[in-house]
Amino acid sequence: MEKLIRAAQELFGVHLTGRQVVALMTFERELLAWNERVNLTALRDAESIRTKHFLDSFSCVLAWKGRPPARLVDVGTGAGFPGLPLKILYPSMRLTLIESVGKKTAFLRHIVEILKLENVEVLTARAEEVGQTPAHREQYDWAVARAVANLPILSEYLLPLVRVGGCMLAQKGASGPAEANKAAHAIKALGGSMKQLIGVRIPGVDEDRYLLVVEKVAATPKIYPRKPGVPAKKPL
Repeated sequence: MEKLIRAAQELFGVHLTGRQVVALMTFERELLAWNERVNLTALRDAESIRTKHFLDSFSCVLAWKGRPPARLVDVGTGAGFPGLPLKILYPSMRLTLIESVGKKTAFLRHIVEILKLENVEVLTARAEEVGQTPAHREQYDWAVARAVANLPILSEYLLPLVRVGGCMLAQKGASGPAEANKAAHAIKALGGSMKQLIGVRIPGVDEDRYLLVVEKVAATPKIYPRKPGVPAKKPL
């Protein structure tokens, strides 16, 4: 854990408190235990979880520049990444976790309870459905996703959830710059504007990593997001 603490400080300016370290250790322990019964993540050892889940999640702070969102939604969160590590960093942040697989949301609810995290909502749902729900549509300062879909598809999942003036953040690998170019039409149609492409270095991860930041500059037309499955079958 010392390596994680040092890397978080050096790479992202994140200073982990003792309480946050304990929370991360509990998260790690429960993830490894549940992973024996439920396939939550392909990573099976503590070192990989700390680097490729915790540290990778912390990289999102580079996009926030010291101003974390008051309200964040994490779409396709899986076992809680990047949303839960970010909630541990910023306890006052209101967080919504969206995941369509019930076994994974059961784990998420367990972690939220065991860590006694407040103002965390876990939804077992598709992003397309949530994006058409008044309680969530255009209600978030930031929407984030990691390894969910190509950017034209992902934009239709995320941007309807973001308020005008907010941003969507896509965590991407080496394909990030190419995806940004390919998604220009979709982003514009959904009320967004490409704002920033940030390169990220994660120790022990050979692949290039990028944060793609899209600003919400106009309201998303009511027809988006389309019905579940349609964005993936017919990307904008």
